[in-house]
Amino acid sequence: MKSLSEIDTTSKRASRAAGYSWGIAEEVGKNIRLLEMFGLPGIKNLNDFYKKKKEQRFENLNLISANNKTVKFEFCPIICGTNFLDQIKSLENLKEIKFEKMAYPLLFLPFVSRASEVIGKRLHLKLDDNNFLLNFNNNICSNFFKNEIIKVANKASINFLENSNLFSENDWKELYKLSENTFVEESDSLKQSAAGAGLTDND
Repeated sequence: MKSLSEIDTTSKRASRAAGYSWGIAEEVGKNIRLLEMFGLPGIKNLNDFYKKKKEQRFENLNLISANNKTVKFEFCPIICGTNFLDQIKSLENLKEIKFEKMAYPLLFLPFVSRASEVIGKRLHLKLDDNNFLLNFNNNICSNFFKNEIIKVANKASINFLENSNLFSENDWKELYKLSENTFVEESDSLKQSAAGAGLTDND
């Protein structure tokens, strides 16, 4: 089994050889490492994308807006993802961002996962019928369990989710009340045996 370090390094070098700058190549290396760590087919999709890139043009999306439509070609997931991550601070005020015709969208996904960590919000990414909940770049919840290549997402969208507790206030109060059983009232004997107690100053 290949190590995550090998996956990162090889993906980075392959990306540079495919024509991306070293800076972008480093981002791709981190991303493919992330996909493979989360059990998603990063290497498989990246390899197929670079083979397709030799014979097909992709559109670069430089300025992300609420609605992003291609002019002629499918969006390049790497350029689109790089700019999404770079612009995330200004984009977080939008509730939803839509894309049409995103090529190899699994390569776009880790950029969104890392953006979730940057802004401290969960992001919901939908790629046609596939859903991904990105939790601060710590884990990915998804209904996609196939080791396959997704060549294009005809419709992709990102929703910014507001941070909220998954439990009720009553649940919290009950649990907190139980936790109070560990609190110990301070007594004279505890004061005397506490750290530093009973020491005399010999100076």
